[in-house]
Amino acid sequence: MLFGLETDIFILLAFCLLAACAFEFVNGFHDTANAVATVIYTNSLKPNVAVVWSGICNFLGVLFGGIAVAMGIVNLLPVELLIDQNVYHSVAMVFALLFSAIIWNLGTWYFGLPSSSSHTLIGSILGVGLAFTFMPENTRGVGVNWTKATEVFSSLLISPLFGFSMAIIIMFLLRRFLSRALRKVVFSEPKKNQPPPAWIRGILIVTCTLVSFFHGSNDGQKGVGLVMLILIGIVPARFALDNSKDPQHLNANLTSIERIISQLDTNHLSIDDRVIFNEARHEIASLRSQIDHPLEGHHLPEGERLKARRSLMLISRDLTKIVDGGSTNLTKGQIATLKKEMNNTDGIRRYTDYAPDWVILMISLSLGLGTMVGWKRIVVTIGEKIGKQHLTYAQGASAEIVAAGTIAASSGLGLPVSTTHVLSSGIAGTMVANKGIKNLQADTVRNILLAWLLTLPVSMTLSATLYMLFRWIF
Repeated sequence: MLFGLETDIFILLAFCLLAACAFEFVNGFHDTANAVATVIYTNSLKPNVAVVWSGICNFLGVLFGGIAVAMGIVNLLPVELLIDQNVYHSVAMVFALLFSAIIWNLGTWYFGLPSSSSHTLIGSILGVGLAFTFMPENTRGVGVNWTKATEVFSSLLISPLFGFSMAIIIMFLLRRFLSRALRKVVFSEPKKNQPPPAWIRGILIVTCTLVSFFHGSNDGQKGVGLVMLILIGIVPARFALDNSKDPQHLNANLTSIERIISQLDTNHLSIDDRVIFNEARHEIASLRSQIDHPLEGHHLPEGERLKARRSLMLISRDLTKIVDGGSTNLTKGQIATLKKEMNNTDGIRRYTDYAPDWVILMISLSLGLGTMVGWKRIVVTIGEKIGKQHLTYAQGASAEIVAAGTIAASSGLGLPVSTTHVLSSGIAGTMVANKGIKNLQADTVRNILLAWLLTLPVSMTLSATLYMLFRWIF
């Protein structure tokens, strides 16, 4: 026994955590070019300096970026899959996620394609969820949280279109409002081995810094979410709940929830909604029975934590589904209060939606170190192969400003976004703004679009297949 775990489980856990760090490391060097392409291509910074600086900024982005996106990743999977009592089923899930994501990331990096690590991980998670649909322990017939998946799909679809459009607008504004002398400077191509004027260099370094930081705050959180899936699946007794919080503080939230739903007229509900309403009430009663007595050390016993997590997640999911259906007799104020009691700030989900500091630090280091290698293949694609002309100073700065702003907004909303696709679409937008659609290199754009279109179905198929295989092995 090691750390309270059987030796084989401990080894599997250590391997999974190492693989998660490897995924984030690969994510770092796969996506490095998104942040450093312009400063390297324009000779604003030497490559070694640029990637080290970007790595530091990515590290800080993960460290201070919060966990909203991480929990969005965790919540893509249904409650039933994350509370499966069979640890080997959880190991199969984790292995399938990790291997499918790493295989696709390495493959696209090798061929120099700016594909999305976000799409890869999300596709892998959805593949496992879909495979779980056909597992005997799935009693609901649903293997994916489609509400959350829809939010994620919308974010991944809209963000490149937004990046493309905003880059065109910024280029138009630069041409419209800059003087002829300034336009001549900012719209010129970089000269070989010669840095740009100091003020342009400063702008490009700032935009590189912002993209790197916000890349860490968004992509790094995906790694945090992946590690939490591993810990919850393999060591639920230790990580099913945030043990830094006293479970008895839940009583106030549960009392408020019970007071509101006691006023809900079930005659307004459909038959299915009545079933899940009764399930929510049952889970509230079950949770009450766990915390309505003195707890040693203000913690639930390890054997009861997964059960408590199940109750918290089902209460949140079921009641949210009912009130979002719009068929209740509750007032807007009551619905707002009910949702507040179920959120992850001061509601019941604050016990399930969390990440230990050591997890955030581990992912920060993995992403930061990964950022410091592997940049060259994709820098050339972004700098020279998207458009028929080489990247100008104005184009590089415009694309990175759009990328930084889009990623920051998405992180604030708790939505994953593809840094790769936002920046690539921004570069494409600046090329179109210069000389129209004919200014794009058809072969490169086709390859990027192909990678974009294939990533989700390939990673979903790969992870679903691996999940079935690992379930059989374990």
